[in-house]
Order: sequence, then C-alpha cells, then structure tokens
Amino acid sequence: MKILYLDCAMGAAGDMLTAALSELLPDKAAFIERFNRLGIPGVQAALEPAVKCGVTGTHFRVSADGVEEDEHLHERDHGHAHHHDDRHAHEHDHPHHPHSGLHDVEHIVKALGLDPETEADVLAVYRLLAEAESKVHGTTVDNIHFHEVGTMDAVADVTAVCLLLHELAPDEIVASPVNVGGGTVRCAHGVLPVPAPATAELLRGLPVYGGEIESELCTPTGAALLRHFVTRFGALPPMRVSAVGYGMGKKDFPRANCLRAMLGENGADGAEEVVELSCDIDDMTGEALGFAAEQLLAAGALDVVTSAVQMKKGRPGVLLRVLCRENTREKLTETIFRCTSTLGVREARLVRRTLSRESETLDTPFGPVRRKRSIGYGAETAKYEYDDLARIARERGVSLEEARRLVREAAE
Repeated sequence: MKILYLDCAMGAAGDMLTAALSELLPDKAAFIERFNRLGIPGVQAALEPAVKCGVTGTHFRVSADGVEEDEHLHERDHGHAHHHDDRHAHEHDHPHHPHSGLHDVEHIVKALGLDPETEADVLAVYRLLAEAESKVHGTTVDNIHFHEVGTMDAVADVTAVCLLLHELAPDEIVASPVNVGGGTVRCAHGVLPVPAPATAELLRGLPVYGGEIESELCTPTGAALLRHFVTRFGALPPMRVSAVGYGMGKKDFPRANCLRAMLGENGADGAEEVVELSCDIDDMTGEALGFAAEQLLAAGALDVVTSAVQMKKGRPGVLLRVLCRENTREKLTETIFRCTSTLGVREARLVRRTLSRESETLDTPFGPVRRKRSIGYGAETAKYEYDDLARIARERGVSLEEARRLVREAAE
C-alpha cells in the first residue's frame, strides 16, 4: 500500500503543497510542462530551487497576466496581509484580478479539460472554501466572492495539487497536526487573529496547534486541501520511504519555512498501521453473521473473525472483529451498522506485520498448480492452492494430502 505523509510543522499552503508533491515525481520538469499546457487563463508557472535554513527544496512560482504575486508587495506564502488565500493580499491590491464567484471558478475549471476525477476534486476544494467563507460572513455560497481565491494564480495552486495527487496515487494520505502560527493577519476586512476565520472553520475538528512563529502559517486553501484529501492525522506511520519532497514558502523564519512530503510503501519490515473495528452481538443467528462477514470482506476488510464471548447477565454472545486500513474505516463502520444489530462499534489502531508474498504457477503432470510463497523475518513458507489440490484429488480419486504429496514430488 502506497502512503503519503505530509509534515505540516510549518503549516500548509497551496503552493507549498504543490512544490513538495512535485519533488516526489521522477520528472517534475515534465509535470510543469504539462501543467502549463492546461491553459489556465493568463497563468505561467515554474518550479524553482529554494533554500531555507540550509535545506534545499522547491518553490512553486506563479505569474498571472505576466505579473508575479510578490511584485504586489505581498508574499505568496505566510505573509502578513491576507484575504481568503495563500496570496495574502488586499482586494484593492489586485486590479488585474476581479472578484469571482463559485460559478465563475467552476466555469474556469471545467474549461481546462481535466480528467473527471481531478476536476471533481478541484471543484470540491473550492466548494469547501465557499462554504467556509459563507459561514464566516453570514451569507450563502452563491453570494460569496472569492477575492484572491478566485484568481487564476489561486486556481493554479488548487489544480496543481489535485493533479499531483492523482499522478502519485497514494492509497492513504496521512498528515501531522497542523501548525497554524500565531499573532494577527491583516485582510480587506481589517485585522484578524491567526488562524483567520475561514481557516479556523476549515480546520474544525482537525488537530492543530500554534507556536512561537508570529505569522499565518496555514492558509484557507491549504486547510481546504488538507480537509479534502487527508485520510487521517497523526504521527509518521511505519513505512519504507521511497521519496521525500520539500515545498518552500517565500518568507524566512528561524525554522525552515517548508512543508515536507514523504512517499513510501506499507511499513518498515512489512509493518503497517491498521484499524480494528469490533462489537459484541447477542441477538443474531449464525447465518446472519455469516452474511455480514461476506459483506464486510466485499467492502474491503482485510480480515473478519468472530469468537464466542460471555456478555451481561451471563448471556452467550459473539465478538465481531474487523481489520481494515484507514481509507476503508468509514465504509466498513457503516457496513457493520447496516448488516448487524450492534448499537456501537469500538475502534483501535494496531500495527500489523506481514510476510512479503508472491504467487507462481507450476507446470505439473497433473496440470497447472498455483503455489504461494511467503518470505520475511527469517521465515520462508510455501503453500499450494487448495482449489488446485482439490481438483487433482478428485481427478485421481486420492486424498487431499496424497494430492499434495504428488505435486510436491513433481515440483522437485
């Protein structure tokens, strides 16, 4: 399973996410060429090397109508002036960027010719932004005008992140708790505390913290992208890291102003973090429980087991345990409630260690026979596929064990 981990110790912004993710690609130059060919109106983007506190990474530079954002006396990342996005600028500082409503943004995005899934993600991120802004300002989504968020350079940030995530195709995205910074931020409506109201709304329910940095570290766009894509928040999970990327902001701090992305597989030495869902049941038949197990496996469970337990008042019952990955947790929880009589589901996180497995097909005098091999932790096992052994046993009129012996001798 491919895992993407986002280290948000210095917050999150659209351009920093873009830059960090681009470094995970084998050829980021090819990506930026493809991106510029999309034809976002007036936009030209570049990925440039940048250094923060001795760490080398990438900066995502976007110019709109031939003008780079920081030429307006504002820094694209983590600057002090802000309204609605990474661009952190007053509405009157952008005469070349008229205000745009959600429908205007949707029209722009739909004209880019993105694949359906990427387009849906871009529009979903903007919908989150619009809903947050509408709640903060006490109006409807249709009446929201994105100041900087609606401009072409901001569309570039959101679109780039969505494209990169579809190209990287992680099975799970995990992020650290998000550092939002501190102090105040100046916007078109006045001076506001960090995190800005729209950012705070987008981060509702997510793990966040402030720190010694007196600046806005997490922007609304960064928060919306995290909310839409991140599977769960927590520490770096067990994983074999294959690539690391650093997305740099423009501003300098005592700490490296960057977002780090790490891409890897499962966990170190075959370990991966999984979720165990469990519940106690005392009023279902064995047939009904068997059906529920079938539905859970079909919905993506790694394993489903039941065991006898004694419940309240000495009643016999069944403990149902379902092992799954984080990206199927919600679906499987819903399946448990739908297919069983339980009133509650417990959840625990475990580390699962597995042997690496491969399958091969042997040509034998009895026909093709599949063999599964498992290796790791100093162990090596091999097992012939039951269905193939059962076929040979029926054809030869022998026991299953005799069929296994015949195949073993033929394989030697």
